[in-house]
Amino acid sequence: MDDKKRCPWADSTDSMREYHDTIWGREEKDERKMFRMLVLEMFQAGLSWQTILNKVEYFDEAFDDFDIEKIANYDESKIEELVNNENIIRHRMKIEATINNANKVIEIQKKYGSFSKFIWRYVIDTPIINPWSEMEEVPSQNYLSDKITHDLKKLGFKFLGSTTIYSWLQAIGMINDHLLSCDFKYID
Repeated sequence: MDDKKRCPWADSTDSMREYHDTIWGREEKDERKMFRMLVLEMFQAGLSWQTILNKVEYFDEAFDDFDIEKIANYDESKIEELVNNENIIRHRMKIEATINNANKVIEIQKKYGSFSKFIWRYVIDTPIINPWSEMEEVPSQNYLSDKITHDLKKLGFKFLGSTTIYSWLQAIGMINDHLLSCDFKYID
């Protein structure tokens, strides 16, 4: 192990460190990667993040590397294939929500030009950098996650709540909740 200071939750496993050091809190504007993180956060609901990290390669393979167009066109046979895939979380409602949400992303792209621009406009393209010293200060949701959740649900997105959206905003770097003591707080 190295001598880097990390947020306390990140030092439990190599995969958790990797996620913390390279993804969490870093600005992400690539639409496929943003959608991937949204889906993974949705599947994480009710489970540990480590469970998702243990299966992430299988998710990538099962969901065609999160190609939004392909997922939007999944049919019942593909749903059955996913429900029977023992390497991923086989939750039919989450799988169906993923397909639905891919279609909603495409609708946003058509209407607003970009899913990324649509989401990042909530913070005027500037991440929120919170000044937390202790993990107990980090919320599980806030006004922004409430607003985005409300707006996405209004647009027809499914299986998303404010806590899931808050975690997603952290994952795509719209909210930087690395602790002030973390060596990764200000890495681009």
